Amino acid sequence: MRVVDLTSVVVGPACTRALADHGADVVKIEAPEGDLLRHIANGARSPGMSGKFINFNRNKRSAVLDIKRPEGRAALLRLIAGADVFVSNIRPAALARAGLDHASLAEGNPRLVHCSIVAFGTDGRYANRPAYDPIIQSLSGVAATFHRATGEPRFVPMVMTDHITGLVAAQAIGFALYRRERTGRGEAIEVPMFETMAAFVAAEHLGAATFDPPEGPAGDNRLLSPEYRPLPTADGYITVAPNTNAQAFAFFKAIGRPELRDDPRFDSPVSRTANAVAYFEVRVAGLRQRTTAEWLETFAALDVPAARYNTIEDLLTDPHLADAGFWESEDHPTEGLLRRTRVAGRFGGGMRDEALPAPRMGQHTREVLAEAGFGEAEIARMLDSGAARAP
Repeated sequence: MRVVDLTSVVVGPACTRALADHGADVVKIEAPEGDLLRHIANGARSPGMSGKFINFNRNKRSAVLDIKRPEGRAALLRLIAGADVFVSNIRPAALARAGLDHASLAEGNPRLVHCSIVAFGTDGRYANRPAYDPIIQSLSGVAATFHRATGEPRFVPMVMTDHITGLVAAQAIGFALYRRERTGRGEAIEVPMFETMAAFVAAEHLGAATFDPPEGPAGDNRLLSPEYRPLPTADGYITVAPNTNAQAFAFFKAIGRPELRDDPRFDSPVSRTANAVAYFEVRVAGLRQRTTAEWLETFAALDVPAARYNTIEDLLTDPHLADAGFWESEDHPTEGLLRRTRVAGRFGGGMRDEALPAPRMGQHTREVLAEAGFGEAEIARMLDSGAARAP
């Protein structure tokens, strides 16, 4: 499957990385200045190859085209004419001006699956506004969940809306390709970040406001409790999640409060949900009694869900991840020895035959143009004119 990838930063590359990891031939089209993520993320051994760029653009090939020039745009259109999927995260108005909207491209390739990842759906008044992850976290209610829980609005310290929307887009592309196998025709997909994340928050927190009129306030009071977090032990932190009666009653016994199983605030999942704040206060007081290691041993014997608190650095030595072969070593041809994560899911039919290192900017321009039918003389002219770039 050939994917022409006209995306940058995170939301689009997260989508196309998922496709690439599962075997698609993803051709990343970059402007002459390159993907912004090459330059703005901290940590790099050489210019334009930040660690974050490497992580989001593995298993792809890079071609540099200046699509503002007629020759560059013509080359892009020829690549798209032979592609299965075209993915962009360009604002809709700009995409239409460039003649890269679905209606224009489908004339030359009716089997094309055209996926446009946008900040806001084109039916709404915010359409064509620029946005990045924090804008969407603020608008969609993600930051408000922290406000409810802690008294201060905060962002999740990851570009979470990019990750989620990118994966939703990859899923939608898979559905469209399956439908194309039945109908023989491609289609247009629009995946808006705001609506995607608003739906994500609403599914979790609409709660009693699902009903019209509402049966109560919106928000899951368990998840919005200030104590919904890793909790202190005698020497560190631990996370416990005793949700069923068997788990909760075993937890009460472990902390020396077996009588709480008969407390009407805690004797059922319904009562524990209604009294979530008090239930979390019980956890806070009980867990300070022992060390993290002692609690983990106790809870494992009782089959109470529990886990130690991992820092980002702890992930590198987590024993389960080591057992699962999660961390892989890669000898990048220009960046040296790297860590990379394997694809978390397992497929009986296999994954990629060969893992590709994240590309240098324009590393594959010549070979991609040649595959599209351009002769050596034509490629040389494009490179000389600046319509294409290669190392």
